[in-house]
Amino acid sequence: MKILMLNGGPRKKGNTATVLKELADALEKNHEVQWVDVYGLELKPCMGCLKCRPDGECVLPQDGAHAVGKMIDETDALVVGTPTYWGNMTGPLKILFDRSVPRIEYIGGGMLPKPNHKGKPAVIVTASAAPWPFNLIKSQSGGAVQSVKTVMKSGGYRIRGVVNVPDMARKSEIPEKYLKRARKLGERL
Repeated sequence: MKILMLNGGPRKKGNTATVLKELADALEKNHEVQWVDVYGLELKPCMGCLKCRPDGECVLPQDGAHAVGKMIDETDALVVGTPTYWGNMTGPLKILFDRSVPRIEYIGGGMLPKPNHKGKPAVIVTASAAPWPFNLIKSQSGGAVQSVKTVMKSGGYRIRGVVNVPDMARKSEIPEKYLKRARKLGERL
């Protein structure tokens, strides 16, 4: 299986990336894994022109969103990680998803979109400063998880698991139970 890992965090060795790496290490035993650091992409924001809907392709000049969109088309599973910023995913990850609408769901000539990835598995990873159980509310990482789930469900992905790491403002390293959860998800995917 070909799996795409999207690190939506700004730090390649940050909390989100660390959990994603645990997951990737478990996945690489049996699958081909591609890794994208979203903050390293050159991305122009969506203009809201809606040309992608009938055309099936973003009209902006070729950039990182086009390249990752093709990767999304070619993968069998998607793993998305993001730190929690104001109860949501990071800005660059949101821009990538905004620009990937025709890759996530088929619009065509009909009024209602159809998922392009029906039944494919997805995993969501997030980290936040909020302590448990406050990290679960929508104004914290619960909102980030919900935002990513909205995108994944639009594409028809089946969410196979979520790793939601709380209280990282007061910790110097990620508690083992969250790393273990990431490894288990990687082994089951």
